[in-house]
Amino acid sequence: MYTEKVMDHFSNPRNVGEIENANGVGEVGNASCGDIMKIFLKVEDNIIKDVKFKTFGCGAAIATSSMVTELAIGKTLEEALVLTNQAVAEALDGLPPAKMHCSNLAADALHEAIKDYQAKNS
Repeated sequence: MYTEKVMDHFSNPRNVGEIENANGVGEVGNASCGDIMKIFLKVEDNIIKDVKFKTFGCGAAIATSSMVTELAIGKTLEEALVLTNQAVAEALDGLPPAKMHCSNLAADALHEAIKDYQAKNS
């Protein structure tokens, strides 16, 4: 059902935790299935220097959260804003169709964190 990459990011998630004094925080959730994702950013000179996440949800939710942090680190805010949930799923070599709607909210959480950063620094 899950790809090797999904299982790897679920079993060995990258960038788990919180960033103290994060300058951008985004949280999204899907009430119908219970997945909740929170992304913390440290941005310097328009570059995402650090990203951490906390996710409550299924294995796919944890894997997508882990993958989006890997994709975002080192990108400009503009580059990170064009990351989509589909791009996250593709980076994991796909997700089962039943998991796309609820478990793959990671890019949305990243975008919310960026919007939070921009609102605080405009």
